[in-house]
Amino acid sequence: MIRILVVHPTRLVGSLYASVFDDKPNMEVVGQSTTAEAALDQVETSNCDIVLASATLADNGALALTKEISQNHPDVKVLIVGLPESKSAILQYVMAGASGYVLQDVTTDVLVKNVRAAQEDKALVSPSMAAAFMDHIAELAHISAGPYLKPDTYSELTPRELEVLELISEGLSNQEIADQLYIEVGTVKNHVHNILKKLDVASREDAAAHLPFIRQDGDE
Repeated sequence: MIRILVVHPTRLVGSLYASVFDDKPNMEVVGQSTTAEAALDQVETSNCDIVLASATLADNGALALTKEISQNHPDVKVLIVGLPESKSAILQYVMAGASGYVLQDVTTDVLVKNVRAAQEDKALVSPSMAAAFMDHIAELAHISAGPYLKPDTYSELTPRELEVLELISEGLSNQEIADQLYIEVGTVKNHVHNILKKLDVASREDAAAHLPFIRQDGDE
């Protein structure tokens, strides 16, 4: 039996998701929640196997929920639903620990197949996303190989740039970063440009991949 916890900010939509599994063999919805905080409480008590979390949760709640479950409940799989077909968005959730994702406007059959795949430690991905995952793994291998692990390089980042990088790693947009730090969006863009240049990377995701090494360097 696959025990599923449905998390969606709109209770009616969450109930519609739950109804998809009502007549499916070996599937049971053990709870519903409208917030990431409430979902975490239910993870503790529901003995769920899969958390079906909507990407539309407020304040990047789905990303925070994914990280929390991945760190503290490694036996529970997180499946993100309602994602746009965006490589950067999908990679952020996978990096946070998601076991799979479901794009917007998919059929219920595809949703059920993804849940079963996640339970079996499999992931259904498109060829383009498979290529993106491989590119990202190659980038991580390139970073961890040594040449980029230079304290003097990381020390070039200003405290504000480090703040921006932390928020980038959480999946925030430039506007969301500006709102959180109470600065202009143009200032955020300048910080992002400087971060990419100092770390010698081409994308926000590649910059975020450096963050664990920067934290490690700062702890030494």
